[in-house]
Amino acid sequence: MSNRLVISILLAVLACHAHASLETVPETARSKLSEPEIEAKSWILADFDTGWILAQENADRRIEPASLTKIMTSYIVFSALETGRIKEDDMVYVSKRAWQTGGSRMFIEVDTHVSVMDLLRGLIVQSGNDAAVSLAEHVSGSEEQFVKEMNLVAKELGMTNTHFRNSSGLPMENNYSSVLDMTLLTIDMIRRFPEYYRLYSELEFTYNNIKQHNRNVLLTRDPTVDGVKTGYTRQAGYCLVGTAVRDGFRLVGTVAGSKSRSRRADQVQALLRYGFSSYTNRVLYMPGEPIETVRLWGGNQKYAEVGAREPVKVLLPRERDSQISYAYELPASIEAPVTKGDSIGKLQVRVADEPVLDTRLHAIEDYPAGPLYLRIMDSIRRHLTEWF
Repeated sequence: MSNRLVISILLAVLACHAHASLETVPETARSKLSEPEIEAKSWILADFDTGWILAQENADRRIEPASLTKIMTSYIVFSALETGRIKEDDMVYVSKRAWQTGGSRMFIEVDTHVSVMDLLRGLIVQSGNDAAVSLAEHVSGSEEQFVKEMNLVAKELGMTNTHFRNSSGLPMENNYSSVLDMTLLTIDMIRRFPEYYRLYSELEFTYNNIKQHNRNVLLTRDPTVDGVKTGYTRQAGYCLVGTAVRDGFRLVGTVAGSKSRSRRADQVQALLRYGFSSYTNRVLYMPGEPIETVRLWGGNQKYAEVGAREPVKVLLPRERDSQISYAYELPASIEAPVTKGDSIGKLQVRVADEPVLDTRLHAIEDYPAGPLYLRIMDSIRRHLTEWF
């Protein structure tokens, strides 16, 4: 398969998925609590479901991505596994180039073969640069070709301030990203690859009789944390993307340019603590739950129930938890037959009378046409209603 065809397939797959986007939280939904003081060059806290930025400083400032780069490397490997381009049990040849790669390593040996899943654990848990190069060569034939795919995916995802030069994050000229872009990438990765994303919560991995622990110490500090990735170079400083889920409410905090391993963990923990204490993610309606009814003509039932396809969630400052209201755009009536999933109207959720969420409403079940005599009677009633 040619590289051009492979990239076309990859972009086509990406186009079939809704990607994350990040934007500043609406003023109505902003907490009045003070943001934490973070000692880092740039940082950001974002809500997973809405993509709202809850707090940030210099979020789009260019940083050297260091090993945060491996989030994109794993993203492309996950995609290749999902499409069948590679398989979990593929035995990957370790080239001299991969074996010689410096920095953090999983200690694979040249001219041996290692499974894709072992390399993924070496990449994610041990932050192995040698694993990154081996995976890149296996997926794309060469690291250079893999990097082209990294940059194409970054562009497709809307990572407008990112350019990769390698698969590992080792320092190179014109190799940059931002905490905003890394958070955007992380959210999309978790959303698209939940099964493979679980690798990021593994605490240790042993390869070649060498046990290495996950560098993300938040995994052992807080049981609600399940990822994501650390990074360090002299130029970048200490970096960390961390995420936690509490009662279905996921936040993502990212810092770059911190002064030590412990400080980067403390700072991401402070961001997460601030987010969970300041905001609540209210589930207003579950998929398929009746939200409203619409008059139904020509069916066996008088009314059709409508609801949402996805959970209707809204992020709120805790002090405004009681200020939710709703506005509906629904037709006065509809005519049978109606098929489950048919779009019927729209729901707008408001906080303090300001809109914060719009979602489509759909028929939650099939409403077939009724027998002839009911359709005739409904037709008469409908015309009488319209006339009088």
